[in-house]
Amino acid sequence: MKSTKSRLFSSDARLSDLITAHPSLLALLTRLDISLGFGDRSIADVCEASGVDTDFFLLICNVYTFNNYVPSTAAILGTDMTGLVSYLEKSHRYYVDKRLPHIESHLDAIAQNLGGRIGQVFISFFKEYKHEVETHFKHEEHDVFPHIRALMAGERDVTYSIGEFIDTHSDIEGKLDDLLNIVFKYLPPQVDDDNVLDVVYDILRLREDLKKHTFIEEKIMVPLVQHLEHAILL
Repeated sequence: MKSTKSRLFSSDARLSDLITAHPSLLALLTRLDISLGFGDRSIADVCEASGVDTDFFLLICNVYTFNNYVPSTAAILGTDMTGLVSYLEKSHRYYVDKRLPHIESHLDAIAQNLGGRIGQVFISFFKEYKHEVETHFKHEEHDVFPHIRALMAGERDVTYSIGEFIDTHSDIEGKLDDLLNIVFKYLPPQVDDDNVLDVVYDILRLREDLKKHTFIEEKIMVPLVQHLEHAILL
């Protein structure tokens, strides 16, 4: 795909300056196979050394940084998207293997201090949510991502359609608002420790990250796959 010139960050800027100005982007580096230790090198140089398409990197950074940034279909099709599925899969692993267990450990500590019914409410609610997220991701990894890989390889895959994804895609970040409301409304006032502050902060951060993840799937992945499906059937 032809490289797009439309972007909000410049490829010749230093990556260290970008991360310093927008610390939330630090969590994206491992999902894009970019390691620390890049010194004063530019974004373009670091991406090239890491085997990451620069325009794809900038596109993801733009999405995570600017809430009003919605890439056009032309910009999506003008960017090398071969790393998209890998990025999404690594995001799944980041949520399931790191962020959710981290939150769960704080909730376990809070529940142990509380005891009784309210403590069990926290644990039960979160375990149900965690199972819902894992089921959501497994569907994408089993059905959606193989379909995309097949289309990108030029194969005509009629076993699945991105229309099915559109019809069934659920909101996995919204339920975190319910968990926050439980914390805010029902946590006894005597429970005031670092675990509470940490878990609220972690839930808020995960919620925002998942919103961006959902945005990438619905506003970038879907238009791309619709184009590929149409092209392969011509």
